[in-house]
Amino acid sequence: MTRPTLFFVRHGETDWNAEGRLQGQRDIPLNDVGREQAAMAGRMLARLTPDPAALPWLVSPLSRTQETAQLARTALSLEPKTYVLDPRLKELTFGAWEGLTWPELRQRDPRGANARSADKWGFAPPKGESYAMLAERIAPWLESVTQTSIIVSHGGVARVLFTLIAGMAPLEAAEQDIHQGRVLVFEAGSARWA
Repeated sequence: MTRPTLFFVRHGETDWNAEGRLQGQRDIPLNDVGREQAAMAGRMLARLTPDPAALPWLVSPLSRTQETAQLARTALSLEPKTYVLDPRLKELTFGAWEGLTWPELRQRDPRGANARSADKWGFAPPKGESYAMLAERIAPWLESVTQTSIIVSHGGVARVLFTLIAGMAPLEAAEQDIHQGRVLVFEAGSARWA
C-alpha cells in the first residue's frame, strides 16, 4: 500500500523545552522563539507544497500545537483556525515524570532513569506511556489518513512515524532529534528533513 505524503511540523519551542523539562501532555504554551519557529515552518510549507490551503491540517489538541498551526497558517495567509484536531496526535505522557528535567529525574528516580536509558522504546515511566504504547495509539490514526496532509504534533509522534512509515528500527527512532521550525517529510516509505 502506498501511503500519502505527510508534511510533519513539530510544535515550536516552549519555556519547558528551553529548560529541558519533560512536557509530555502538559499544556505548555509556545514562547517567543517557538512563535517564530512556527511562522518559519509555515514559510517552509509554502515552498514544499503547491497549495497548503488545499491539504488537510491534522493537529494535536494541545495549545502548543494549535498555536503552531495557527501561526504557520497565518504565515501562509490562510485562515488561522481552519484545521482538524485529533487527540490521538497528542504527545506521549511522561506521567509522574512530567515537569522534571533529566538531572532532576536522575536524582529523584535513578532506577527509572536507568531503565529508560536501557530501553528507551519500551520503557513506560510511572503512570506514563512508552514509545511502543504511543505506536499502538498512532497506528490506527495513520491508517485513517488517506491523502497528503500537514500534521502538527510532537517529537514522540514523529519518532513513532519514523518506525511506522520509514521502517527505522525502534531504538534508532527513539534517539532521533526532532527539530522545531522545520518540516519533516514522510514520503514513499522514507523520511527527510526539508
